[in-house]
Amino acid sequence: MNSSAASRTVSKDLKLRSGLLWIALAIAWFSTTHLYPLFDPDEGRYAEIPREMLASGDWVTPRLDGLQYFEKPPLQYWATAALYKAFGPSEWTARAWSLMLAFLCLPLTFFWTRRLFGANAAFAALAVLAASPFFLVVGHLNLLDPAFTFWLTAALFAFTLAQTVPYHSRSERLWMLCAWLAAALAVLSKGIVVLALAGLALIVYCIVQRDFQVWRRLHITLGLSLFLLLAAPWFIVVSLRNPAFPEFFFLHEHFARFLTTVHQRVEPWWYFLAIGLVALLPWLPYLRGAVQQAWRRSRAGHPFEPLRFLLIFAAVVLTFFSISQSKLPPYILPLVPPVAAIIGVRIAAQPESFRRAAWIGLASVSVVAGGLVIDALRRYDATALPLLVWGVVAISVAMLAVFNINPHRSLLRNALVLAVGSMLAWQCLMVAYGAPPSGRSARALVDVVRPHIGEQSALYSVEQYRQTVPPYLERTLKLVNYTGELEFGLKQEPGRNSATLEEFKREWQADADAVAFFEPDAWDRMTREGLPGRVIAGDKYSIVVSRQ
Repeated sequence: MNSSAASRTVSKDLKLRSGLLWIALAIAWFSTTHLYPLFDPDEGRYAEIPREMLASGDWVTPRLDGLQYFEKPPLQYWATAALYKAFGPSEWTARAWSLMLAFLCLPLTFFWTRRLFGANAAFAALAVLAASPFFLVVGHLNLLDPAFTFWLTAALFAFTLAQTVPYHSRSERLWMLCAWLAAALAVLSKGIVVLALAGLALIVYCIVQRDFQVWRRLHITLGLSLFLLLAAPWFIVVSLRNPAFPEFFFLHEHFARFLTTVHQRVEPWWYFLAIGLVALLPWLPYLRGAVQQAWRRSRAGHPFEPLRFLLIFAAVVLTFFSISQSKLPPYILPLVPPVAAIIGVRIAAQPESFRRAAWIGLASVSVVAGGLVIDALRRYDATALPLLVWGVVAISVAMLAVFNINPHRSLLRNALVLAVGSMLAWQCLMVAYGAPPSGRSARALVDVVRPHIGEQSALYSVEQYRQTVPPYLERTLKLVNYTGELEFGLKQEPGRNSATLEEFKREWQADADAVAFFEPDAWDRMTREGLPGRVIAGDKYSIVVSRQ
C-alpha cells in the first residue's frame, strides 16, 4: 500500500472513530431525560408558557396561567412550542431545546479547541466539560441558561476565531458575522445581559493587553445590522402591543434585578465562587496551573491571545453575577465551556489527569449517592426502593469509568470513558432525586387527580401556584388570593383568571363540577369555616379537593 492510500485509510479510521465518539456521547447524554418528572418551579414554568403560546396562537405575548409574563425573551418558548406542535407536549419535548443546545456545547468546545490547540487539547477539553456535574445537571433541566450558554459560547468562540485569522480577510468577516448572529440569539434567549458580559470582557481584555486593534475587526456596521435584524423585531412588536413591556423588562428584570433585592434571591458575595469550584470539581487540582498558563501563553505571530480572553471572560461572568443582588446557581453556567477549554489545553499532555479526575468524580458521586441512600433508608416505604437502586447504579457506573481509564491508552478512549461515565452517573442521581413522589414535582399528584377532572371542570389554585400542575394537566387554573411572580400580569389585566377569596367561595358553592389545589394551611382554615369539598389527593405542598 502506497503512502497516499495509507493516509486515506488512517483518515477514514479517524473519521469513523470520531463519529462513534459523538454517537456514544449523544446516547449517554439523552438517555435518561424521560425518567424523571418536571421539577418545580422553573421546569414547570418553561414548559407551560410555550403550551399556552401554542394553544392561544399568540406568539408575541408570552403568558403564564393566562397572564402576561415578560421576565424573559421568547426564543426558547418559540422553539418548545414548535416541538409541541410537531410531537405533542411531554417531558421530553419540554426539555428538548435546552437539552439539545447544552449537548451542542460539547462539540462547540471540542472543535474550537482543536482548531487552535490541536486534537489532544480538544479531547481533554471535551472530557473536562462532560465530567462537570454542574454543567450536566443544569444542562438536563428545562431552564433558559443552557440555551443562553450555547449561544453566548458560540459568539465568544466565533469572535476569538475572527481575531486569529488574517486582518480583514474573508474568514474574519464570516466569523464575526457568526459572532453577531449568535449574540442576537443569546439576547432572544435571556436578554441584554449578553451585551454586558461580552462588552465588559472585551474592554477589560483591551486594557490588560493594551491591544485595541480588535475593535477594528468587529465589522460593526454589517454585524450590528445583522444583530438588530434578528434581535430587535420581537422587542418592537411586543412593546407596541404591550406598552408596559419596556419598563418591566429592561428596568425591572435587568437593572432592578442586578442592583436591588426585589427578587429576594440574596446570597453572600462568595456564593458563585463556591458554585464555580463545584462545577470544576474533578479538575480542581489542575485549575491553578491552567489559569497561569492561559494568562502567560503567547501565540507566535498573533497579537490576540484567545486563552487569556477566555480567562478574562470567565472572570467577568463570575464577578458580574457575584456583585448582582439576585443570585441563582445556573447564572454562571456560561463560564464553564470557556474554562473547560482552558483546562483542556493544560492537561492535554498529562494522560494521568483523566484517572485522577475520575477518582475525584467517583468520590463526589458516592457522597451524593450516599446522601440519597440515607434518605431512602429513613423513609421505610416503597418509595425508597427506586431511590436506593439508582444511587447504587450511579456509584457502579462511576467505578466502571475509573477502572477503565488507563494512561497508556489513547486520549480519545480515555476521554470517551470519562465523559460517558460521568454523564450516566450524574444522570442516575438526577433520576434518583426525582423518583420518590414529593413536592419536587406535581406529576404524581396530577396523575391521581386527572380522572376527577372533566373538560368542563372549573379549576382553582388557592393561595399557591404549583408551576408543574398546569403543564401536566394541560389546563390553566384560576388563581385565588395569590400573586407571587404573576403580580405584573395580574396588575395589567385585573380579574383575568383570578379571584378573591370571597369570589372563590361563592363560585365554589355554586359550581358542582370544580377541583381546587389548596395550600395546606388554606384548606385547614377553610374546612374550619365549613367550606364543602372532598379531598381526592394531597402531598406536602398541596391538598386537592373536589366539589363533587
